[in-house]
Amino acid sequence: MLLPMAPTDSLFLLGESREHPMHVGGLAVFTPPEGASAADVRAMFDAALIGDQVAAPFRKRARRSVTSLGQWGWDTLPHHEVDLEHHVRRDALPQPGGMAELMTLVSRLHGTLLDRSRPLWEMHLIEGLADGRYAIYTKIHHALADGASAMRLLRDSMSEDPHRRNMPTPWQPRNPLTAVPDAGVAVSGGLGSALPTMAWDAARAAVGEVAGLLPAAVGTVDRALHGKGGAVSLTAPHTLFNVPISGARHVAARSFPLERIRLLAKHADATINDIVLTMCAGTLRAYLHTRDALPDNPLIAMVPVSLRAPNTGAGGNRVGVLMCNLATHLPDPAHRLETVRNCMNEGKAALQAMSPAQVLAMSALGAAPLGVEMFLGRRGPLRPPFNVVISNVAGPRTPLYWNGARLESLYPLSIPTTGQALNITCTSSDDQIVFGLTGCRRTVPDLHPMLDQLDAELDLLETAVGL
Repeated sequence: MLLPMAPTDSLFLLGESREHPMHVGGLAVFTPPEGASAADVRAMFDAALIGDQVAAPFRKRARRSVTSLGQWGWDTLPHHEVDLEHHVRRDALPQPGGMAELMTLVSRLHGTLLDRSRPLWEMHLIEGLADGRYAIYTKIHHALADGASAMRLLRDSMSEDPHRRNMPTPWQPRNPLTAVPDAGVAVSGGLGSALPTMAWDAARAAVGEVAGLLPAAVGTVDRALHGKGGAVSLTAPHTLFNVPISGARHVAARSFPLERIRLLAKHADATINDIVLTMCAGTLRAYLHTRDALPDNPLIAMVPVSLRAPNTGAGGNRVGVLMCNLATHLPDPAHRLETVRNCMNEGKAALQAMSPAQVLAMSALGAAPLGVEMFLGRRGPLRPPFNVVISNVAGPRTPLYWNGARLESLYPLSIPTTGQALNITCTSSDDQIVFGLTGCRRTVPDLHPMLDQLDAELDLLETAVGL
């Protein structure tokens, strides 16, 4: 008997349309083991496709039924009904086989909807990189997994041992006793993770704390009126990013040494996330300024923050949000960093003074206007609640391997929504941090100037603190 799925899952299906694909994605680039080539990596995947065993998460299909009262439910298919040749696809890059060609292909793949008559995932095996590496682009519907779950699936399919062989692919079942343990994969999930999860958890948790919600709401709104950091903002200006969007996507990414940003944060008495936000702030300021579209008021970023206690599993409160003043009206990068740092510190202090239920409720209040726009599929009449989502997903902290092939880079791809044409998601992996930009191709046709500006902003910040 088919039962309704969780409301937080079904919202992603109900809000999806051709203009609003609701899947998250990731691009992993591997270096073959010594003495092997990309063709050898392809051969290992080809061998895995011969089998018919598929792990349970990759056999879940969304459908409606009388028994689910017309609501979406999860139907787990038998192994033999999952057509792996449909889900696991092969692609090759045109010459010269560089990152530009790879990102062009992934941009196109990321803009197409998943087939709802099948389990909601695809994996594209991409060869043709001129440097001999091998790329894998995976997309999975947000109803099936969020950024945290997707990162965990990646870790569990890999090993820290470069000599380990005969490892299963991500879609194959594995012995849970041999899976790589989750070494604290903390998540500041993306926009899609935050909105429905916060609304549902807040409603459930607030039942026992009704009396405390009104003072928390009054305090949160008062902070917003006075321009202080918190879960709500009332001052986000309209920008060219805050418009209706189309379904085509454009993705771009740039990697930076994590130690470089860590050292900068130490000298600036800031967090790594403060540095990430300030780099994005300067980049957005420059992008809008060159197009004579920089508003007088500073842009506001929604920053998802993890509410899980360290070293805990999936239970408990998961995610809240802070609204961060990006100080895009200030020309001095040092002043922007100071504003971002102060705003985030104020916001964190405000959240720490609340109960978990109050944090969830206030976070849901701050994101509610955009949640309504996501569900309706169109921009509302009021100013945007924020201008851009900037999230940070902590990835593996040590080198990872799949059958000896080393994971060199992991690029995150997220979900632009109506009224939010640009999403910035960062992922740390081993000794790198990657800035992944996902935008509506019509609204933000060229993301490459932003990548170059991220480089420039990091240089300016290092100069500002005397590095």
